[in-house]
Amino acid sequence: RIGAGEVVIDRHLIGRLMSRRSTGDALQILSAPERRVLALVAEGRSNGGIARDLGCQIGAVEKHLSSITAKLGLTTLDEPHRRRVNQRVLTALAYLRAPPR
Repeated sequence: RIGAGEVVIDRHLIGRLMSRRSTGDALQILSAPERRVLALVAEGRSNGGIARDLGCQIGAVEKHLSSITAKLGLTTLDEPHRRRVNQRVLTALAYLRAPPR
């Protein structure tokens, strides 16, 4: 079969791959408004720009971002070893890594 150009995968390997639990879409734990804020962050929008687009206060955007950070298990800036990490970059990467909708 291999000589004929067919791809052959061991049955045991297939079984192991199929039995792995899917991590699914990590963003499913976010509310719809949080997913919208996250999408706008991934587009490079500022908090002020996001607030204008959504018709809300900057404080509401900041609250959503804090919730997103906590729900996705992203590090916070008050952790000493992560002070140089940009939370917006981590948040945008989480959005970009999620399966397409």
